[in-house]
Amino acid sequence: MPTYQLFATTPKAMETILTDELSALGITHIKATLAGVAFQGDLETAYRACLWSRTANRILLVLSSFEVKTQEDLYNGVQKIDWFEHINPEDSFAVSFSAKNSEAINNTHFGALKVKDAIVDQMRDKFQIRPSINTEQPSIRINVYLNGETAQLSLDLSGESLHRRGYRDVNIKAPMKENLAAAMLLRSGWPQIAKQQGSLIDPMCGSGTLLLEGAMIAADYAPGLLRDYFGFIGWKKHDAECWKKLRAEAEQRKKIGMEKLPVIVGFDQNRQTVNTALAHIANAGLQHKIHVERRDIEDAEPAESWKPGLLICNPPYGERLGDEQETAELYKKFGASLKAHFIGWKAAMIISNPELGFRLGIRSQKPITLFNGALECKLLRLDIEESNFFTPKARTQEERIAQVTEISKTQEQRIAQVTETRPAPQLETTGTDKEASVSGAKSVTDRDISEPVAAVMFANRLKKNLKKLSKWAKKNHITCYRVYDADLPEYAVAVDIYQGEVYRSQLTPLTDIPVGEQTWINVQEYEPPKSIDQHKADQRLAGLLAEIPRVLGVNSDQVFLKIRRKQKSTDQYEKQGDQGRFHIIEEGGCKLLVNFEDYLDTGLFLDHRPIRMMIQQQAKGKSFLNLFAYTGSATVHAAMGGAASTTTVDMSNTYINWAKKNMALNANEGAHEFIQADCLEWLATEAELPSKHYDLIFLDPPTFSNSKRMDEAFDIQNDHVQLINNAISLLSPGGVLYFSTNFRRFKIDKQALSDFIVEDISAATIPEDFARNPKIHYCWRIKE
Repeated sequence: MPTYQLFATTPKAMETILTDELSALGITHIKATLAGVAFQGDLETAYRACLWSRTANRILLVLSSFEVKTQEDLYNGVQKIDWFEHINPEDSFAVSFSAKNSEAINNTHFGALKVKDAIVDQMRDKFQIRPSINTEQPSIRINVYLNGETAQLSLDLSGESLHRRGYRDVNIKAPMKENLAAAMLLRSGWPQIAKQQGSLIDPMCGSGTLLLEGAMIAADYAPGLLRDYFGFIGWKKHDAECWKKLRAEAEQRKKIGMEKLPVIVGFDQNRQTVNTALAHIANAGLQHKIHVERRDIEDAEPAESWKPGLLICNPPYGERLGDEQETAELYKKFGASLKAHFIGWKAAMIISNPELGFRLGIRSQKPITLFNGALECKLLRLDIEESNFFTPKARTQEERIAQVTEISKTQEQRIAQVTETRPAPQLETTGTDKEASVSGAKSVTDRDISEPVAAVMFANRLKKNLKKLSKWAKKNHITCYRVYDADLPEYAVAVDIYQGEVYRSQLTPLTDIPVGEQTWINVQEYEPPKSIDQHKADQRLAGLLAEIPRVLGVNSDQVFLKIRRKQKSTDQYEKQGDQGRFHIIEEGGCKLLVNFEDYLDTGLFLDHRPIRMMIQQQAKGKSFLNLFAYTGSATVHAAMGGAASTTTVDMSNTYINWAKKNMALNANEGAHEFIQADCLEWLATEAELPSKHYDLIFLDPPTFSNSKRMDEAFDIQNDHVQLINNAISLLSPGGVLYFSTNFRRFKIDKQALSDFIVEDISAATIPEDFARNPKIHYCWRIKE
């Protein structure tokens, strides 16, 4: 047999895999180039490549190369071939033409027509008859590649792309081609795993491509064996006997290989997709060899009898779902399933977004670049071993809270294992004379303090604070108070205790019947600086959450975590959840709603307790104005103190409605007005032409605001003088303005306010539970 110059095309980035594959077929003189591999061989070599290559697209037999500087050069170069050696005049052919960096021809359709004309003209001149064009299954397919000024003219021996094995329904569009699936399996070590009878699982099998390619590799099943058409079948130089021999050899190898197939299983949640996979499996003659069933990714797990092997899949990239958050959640669940059920297995998957790979929480080997069509992807290869597990860095605060909470539950269980069972500690309550009882909790120092996850110092400090503050709270009839506030720098959290009523339906507490008292713990982490290792910060925070239920004697589901960071505009008040669960607490005879899940703050600023009580004591018979009212707790105190009327102003409709509900919980006889408005704008308008004056005003503005309704951003330091002047203009004779701010670097401009009596009462408004943080807020009493 003569020796030919041959070229195998393949998708970009698969050249090395194809080179290895051709070498394994005994082919020599191989040279890899971009998107293909050049090699030499006789017809048997070319046929063997067509029959056995799992990663090639096409096998081209080079007929000639020639220079093309003009359109006529292309025509003449094609005519130099004696086409009667390849087809008869009554046969058919098709032309594929591509060009790169060519000045002579840059339109591929025109180039194909020029090649067609050259062949047709030659045959017609010789035989007065011309071959026909057949783009589906021609006698021969001619391929011309023009690169710059050099054209390569070849016969396409594959006829149609070799990735079309013959088992797929042509009407079903696949998310990946068969040769890409084969490349993934080869790169993931499946041939070696299969030889050792390791199992193959695709938990998102779709139409079954990876399962089928995996079975064909394991069974030594030639990928071209199902095809009934190749580009050489109608070629005049086709060696039918050679091809028949190669097919018979492949059939024999398949027969032997089918007896050695390991377990191959696929899962998919879509019933229609499962049926499609089963149809493709039957088309390949692999029924009873591959098992496919409907199962969700969260339920994917191997049977005990399946030998650990390779789990491989083509999960959604995000582009397919169109929902990045949904896709990230899927990867998170997938990672959890791998960790839970596939220890000792290997896993491989192709992804387009590396960030999604991190969501798995399993370290991978160096990713391998592959292309799914034009989309660049990475093949991740994982060893599912505990030493490779990690917690992915949270992308959002909600995700971080969920992660930390999950870690804390594990740590809580570990702490319980080294802690003796003793009665749970009881917090002080205002409804009993029983002495404070925290002795039921075992001291941290009484147990194994070498436990690595135990926040020992924090637990001891929390217990110490609780012992002191619970007595103070009981004595002063306080049910909600701060028990810890970053006392230890390495444990920078605030821990608040809330005691109140539980309702049968916590979604509508105004209409339901209380069924008892309960304690809730609100934990706020002061977000660590970026210089702090995130993993260490998460572990430390999780340790705190694990200790809190034990020290405070509550269930972990009564502990709520928030992350407090530097605020932007009104971030503090923006909704962070949508649970809608409210609870009722009592303060100074006032019933107030709090929410631990949907907002950064609960709806009640505990450090303002003294000023609210002060307002309540001074409100009898007076008119009260609450500016930047938030949830209107100060308004409720004024009303319960006997205020004749109250006016509550806040820009948020959510908080105005919350304030109304707070008022509805409390029986009183005053007249109450609630105004949704930009407080700065409303106050400025009222100051120009006051419609009403007030005996008592509470002014607690934000540190800054960039309301779209304002020409310029509001800054408390720069704008407080004008703000106070506007508020003072609404005071009745002898009236009092209470002005408060939590801006730590705030300096009041006494000179600009020298016309008024300005008295700093900050110390008197800092409650006992905030005494260790005297800069939590500043407060002044201002009179004319």
